[in-house]
Amino acid sequence: MNTIIIGGGQAGLALSYFLIQHNLNHVVLEQAAYPGSAWHDHRWDSFTFVTPNSMSELPGLRSPGDPDGFLSRDEITAYFRRYAETYRLPVRYNSQVVSVEQGHSGYRVLLLDGEALEAENVIVATGSFQRPKLPLCSSDLPARIMQIHSSQYRNPQLLPDGAVLVVGSGQSGCQIAEELYQSGRQVYLCVSAVGRVPRRYRGYDGFYWADKIGMLGRTADKLSSPKAKFAGNPQVSGAKGGHNLNLHQFARDGVRLLGHLQQIRSDQLILEADLRDNLAKTDQMEAMFLKAVDAYIEQHQLDLAEEQVLRLHDGYEESEILELDLKQANINSVVWATGYAFDYSLVKLPVTDADGFPISQRGVTAYPGLYFLGMPYLYKQKSGLLMGIGEDAEYLADHIAARIPR
Repeated sequence: MNTIIIGGGQAGLALSYFLIQHNLNHVVLEQAAYPGSAWHDHRWDSFTFVTPNSMSELPGLRSPGDPDGFLSRDEITAYFRRYAETYRLPVRYNSQVVSVEQGHSGYRVLLLDGEALEAENVIVATGSFQRPKLPLCSSDLPARIMQIHSSQYRNPQLLPDGAVLVVGSGQSGCQIAEELYQSGRQVYLCVSAVGRVPRRYRGYDGFYWADKIGMLGRTADKLSSPKAKFAGNPQVSGAKGGHNLNLHQFARDGVRLLGHLQQIRSDQLILEADLRDNLAKTDQMEAMFLKAVDAYIEQHQLDLAEEQVLRLHDGYEESEILELDLKQANINSVVWATGYAFDYSLVKLPVTDADGFPISQRGVTAYPGLYFLGMPYLYKQKSGLLMGIGEDAEYLADHIAARIPR
């Protein structure tokens, strides 16, 4: 076997597409029964992409539906399946990899069922969502409280009656909190300093502008610190045709905004007094984003009507809560929208840094023939998005082809 791709999500499928262009023998090993399973199995029922369909395409196949629309969870899975079938990609389903180690002529890949494969090249394309991340204090919650990670949340009806605490205000946390309070639940939301972008501005989608002003094309060396590449994605939603997410609107609608969760003492939540600071940082990002878009429009002399974005301040008017009694608030469930931790432990080689992130140059590791693909900032910020995966996949396919004697 020349090449093994581990993971049949967007990264693995895109790379397979380009390897076929090079006529390179390879196989894609996917642990589930269908491609792109992470988008279906670990997302809630009403989940949609937040990037518009025009920016959610794998190389060589148009995304279905309205270019300005947003693919639903089931549509994402169907699109990935159609992609694999259209290009007859060599995907082996129900094939879970448990380890990758150096072999006699490259690498030895061991599957859960005991089968061992040898390959000159191995690409780890398992994405960024390996292991749900929970804070240490989650173990201090009373047993009567139902607690789930956002990857386990499906819909409001599956949570016990009563109020819900959502911890984390990134894209997932805000979308889940919005669905919960719009279903009639009282929601408490622990807010972090995640930024916000408008769904549309001056006639175009916010992600269109993010691409134009260079935000999505940033490389890790352009960030303020190496840790910045782990920042949460900006608040915006693709649900119901796409719309803005704004914490001040949440407050106006009855959501109780809180600062960071510091610790849990029996039924008492101990909270930091940083709500206003976090709201200010969120507002500031939107202001900087709009300023950059306006400057781009002026620089390129685009004939686009000016637009005033509504400024809300409701969140600042709320009093800071430093302690919250779970029983008094009738909170019976907690959704941890606290992101994911990297887990590339299946690779039995020292290929990750102290943060668990792959050590590579644009996905190429120091071990000849061993690659990573599909994580944000593996090369650029958009490396974890469908709109960016084709560029990275083509680069690795060319690199792999150059290694093979002709």
